[in-house]
Amino acid sequence: MLLIFLVLYLCPVFQCQTEETELSEDVDFEYTISDMDPNAAPLRIPRQVKTLLTKETKPHIQELSVQTTIISRYAFTAVSCSMLNRHSAATQGVFRFHIPTAAYISNFTMIVGGRVFPSQVKAKEKKMKKEGGENNGKKNKNTPEQSEGEMEVFQMEVTIPGRNRAVFLLTYEELLQRRLGRYEHVTSVRPMQLVSRLSVGVTIVEHSRITYLEVLPLRNGKTPSSNGNGKADGKVGPPVSTVVKQNETFCKISFTPNIAQQAKIATNGMLGEFVVRYDIEREIGIGNIQVLDGHFVHYFAPKDLPVVSKNVVFVIDTSASMVGTKIRQTKEALFTILRELRPNDHFNYVTFSNRIRVWQPGKLVPVTPNNIRDAKKFIYMISPTGGTDINGGIQTGSALLSDYLSSKEESHHNSVSLIIFLTDGRPTVGVVQSPVIIGNTKAAVQEKFCLFTIGMGDDVDYRLLERMSLENCGTMRRIPEDADASVMLKGFYDEIGTPLLSDIRVEYSEDAVEYITQNLFTNYFNGSELVVAGKLTNRSSDSLHIQVTASNSERSIVLEKDMSIHEREQETERRLAEVEAGPNVNGYVERLWGYLSVKDELKGRLRSLTSAERENYTQHATNLSLTYNFLTPLTQMIVEKPQVLADGTLAQTQKEAEATEAPPPAETSNQLSEDNNSLTPQSLHRNQPPKPISAVSKATSGVSKPAKKSVTLSKTSADGDPHFVVEVPHSKLTMCFNINGEPGHILRLVTDHKHSGVTVNGALIGAPAPAGSHKEQRTYFSTITIVANKPRRSYIEVTPQKVILDDRDRMILPSSSSISVETANLAVVIIANTNLTVTIQGTIQFVILFHHYKNPAPYQRDHLGFYIANSKGLSKDTHGLLGQFLYEDIGLTQLPGNFSMAAENSTQETLGKNITLTSYPALKVKDRTVTVIKKSRRIYSGKQTVDCWFTKNNAAKLIDGQYSDYVVSHLFDTGDWANGTNTH
Repeated sequence: MLLIFLVLYLCPVFQCQTEETELSEDVDFEYTISDMDPNAAPLRIPRQVKTLLTKETKPHIQELSVQTTIISRYAFTAVSCSMLNRHSAATQGVFRFHIPTAAYISNFTMIVGGRVFPSQVKAKEKKMKKEGGENNGKKNKNTPEQSEGEMEVFQMEVTIPGRNRAVFLLTYEELLQRRLGRYEHVTSVRPMQLVSRLSVGVTIVEHSRITYLEVLPLRNGKTPSSNGNGKADGKVGPPVSTVVKQNETFCKISFTPNIAQQAKIATNGMLGEFVVRYDIEREIGIGNIQVLDGHFVHYFAPKDLPVVSKNVVFVIDTSASMVGTKIRQTKEALFTILRELRPNDHFNYVTFSNRIRVWQPGKLVPVTPNNIRDAKKFIYMISPTGGTDINGGIQTGSALLSDYLSSKEESHHNSVSLIIFLTDGRPTVGVVQSPVIIGNTKAAVQEKFCLFTIGMGDDVDYRLLERMSLENCGTMRRIPEDADASVMLKGFYDEIGTPLLSDIRVEYSEDAVEYITQNLFTNYFNGSELVVAGKLTNRSSDSLHIQVTASNSERSIVLEKDMSIHEREQETERRLAEVEAGPNVNGYVERLWGYLSVKDELKGRLRSLTSAERENYTQHATNLSLTYNFLTPLTQMIVEKPQVLADGTLAQTQKEAEATEAPPPAETSNQLSEDNNSLTPQSLHRNQPPKPISAVSKATSGVSKPAKKSVTLSKTSADGDPHFVVEVPHSKLTMCFNINGEPGHILRLVTDHKHSGVTVNGALIGAPAPAGSHKEQRTYFSTITIVANKPRRSYIEVTPQKVILDDRDRMILPSSSSISVETANLAVVIIANTNLTVTIQGTIQFVILFHHYKNPAPYQRDHLGFYIANSKGLSKDTHGLLGQFLYEDIGLTQLPGNFSMAAENSTQETLGKNITLTSYPALKVKDRTVTVIKKSRRIYSGKQTVDCWFTKNNAAKLIDGQYSDYVVSHLFDTGDWANGTNTH
């Protein structure tokens, strides 16, 4: 009995230890980047040294948020990961995130122990020098351990002081490719531990109707093309906790599993990939064109076209390394593909190892029952052996296809010819030098057909395969070592197995377009999409002529259209405003153009034949990468790391000591104080080059320091619906008015471009009006930009979710963290989820309030409020809806009782206790008289009520000109006031 008791008592203990050990092995990283050497390769950590102690001291991930906004196929993803070191001693924290191979990182920022450590994207030097104290984010393409098929790993290691937190903020961008009639967006959810607050969000904003939408089960394998047949918890369908909200052109998907739900999927935090697939309605004809901010993008994906017949040669590696699973899965794929060949197609097989074998020497055969039967026998009899003669296989296959096309040139005029080449290794037999193989391949192909290459596993020279395909109008596909090759091979063939058009050329009127991305395409395959982006030369030119020429199975095709640039831009802006796409709307077409342009330059660099040509492509690609802050093969990301003292605390700088000794600020009734539960702002001061970036510790109270706990405000503001309040210092009175704008309009709030160089613009979003309201709709400020052009151009773009600061370096900061940043031109202080203070040239100061709703009503939207805290430094020529009143002398007068006006505008003023005088108040503005009524307004998020003189009718006569004069073309428009400056 005692024995049974001991067994029952001790079994759970043994079981927990076993599970703990397994969890430790799964959670700990196999590869890491040395803290001492920023350029070191990933280091493998032996599993036997991983102990329970390592796991216990590892930082705890408190929150992981991955939010993506897809605007017309262009995806912006923002990752936020918060780690807490619960222990008193400093410990290493590793931020590790899988990123799509095609994506470019556009920003990375760390907040460690209350300090901001932004990244800098710089051009790579030819000879990289190691610099102590800096670290590079690794996004490795050629290290097999760091690359998983179509995903790569970004990794950053940092020391987190004891009892402190580290926040990692990462953004990246990509253009989704259409494959097999679907766009697919993949989010990696692999935090490697269970996370208290885990959220994944995908917002899709399209101009055309969304015709198909699917959220796949979490995908745990490395096979990208699972065709939606994966399973989670034994059921097919979206992952648990997934919520989908959708209308015709807009969709919002959220995945927020709690810890229990995560544990059911995977106890080690490796949940897998969150996959969203969708497609949209196609426009008949020339395609869909969108115009925004001087750039355009053209999507071309015609449908219902006859299939073009194809001539295909399969060149298959049968060397000894293919033995086992690889050759079995390859055969399975070939059998499946064989069944899908069409009656008008012609085909053949070439296998290569030490020797070359051709199934049907000297010809391509038609698709007949007998030929299909014989081909199956040939595939079945394939047996791996010997070395890898890549050059021999390519030369044989190319000669076979080239001779066939030459012998029957007329009959194959409208067919598509291609080679599908597959290997799992590097060349070991025959020609083994990559440059020679590339040259021989180009000479053999002679631009007569396209070469598509497929690499299987880790021992492949992917650079060689990529160059071979790129130089011969094809593409390269990578199959991970442990992926299901049969599924991936079949999926790849499906993408290119149904050609619809060949020799596609897309052209635009030369006088309207300055630079366009790739506009010549060898083939268009069913289910894909051709994308061309361009930069417009002269925005005053309103006409754009588009011409698309191509060939299909029957004839040559010519499509033409003339388009009004202005009308198309208005249409683009209108549709984006309707769906309230959010802050990422601004500049998305230009960034898409920059993304594709970098891709084109890198391809040209890879194809270049001379050093001069290569250098030219390198320079262009580097300049574009730096312009858009993209981390590409030609740029590097430099991140300064915190210095941790021996006692586990962060090293303090001289500026921090000064900040600590500064006196607290005096509070007044017009001050915004941070909430009691807010974090003290983290502070960063950026020095003038060539000095390195230096970080400053938590900002404490100090009147002269940028990180104040409170900011004195004037009442002059634009907040809410939006309600405008103007405090007139000279007259000691307060005015107010409403602006009933249109969603999508951008309003000029302040402009002093010629003098101080400051411009403030605000973009409006719409919402339905509350029931019973006299208004048809509400409008709010969704984005506010502050541009400072002196002494050099810099800007701040603010949304309720984030703040983008661009002053030499580009930083993206969340509105949910308290942060202080100081650059040469600007000082920025964020109080978490409360407000943002911007100081320009030391005196001009604006405050932007963040308004968030936890459970918004239909008429509520997250929005911003704009306040002028200090106008000192703005000139007397300042204009804009608010700026025009900063130095204006406005008087209050009483109009006689017989003055013609609506009765409801009259007021009753009481003089003493017994005398009442009926009067009609009015404001004297320049030579204008504006009738007003007395109202009360709540400002500062409802913390203060002000009495003001209200002007009706969209502030008619109160403001110079009319409402339309204050609507500007884009958020960064700094044009002068159209009707001249104020007169005084």
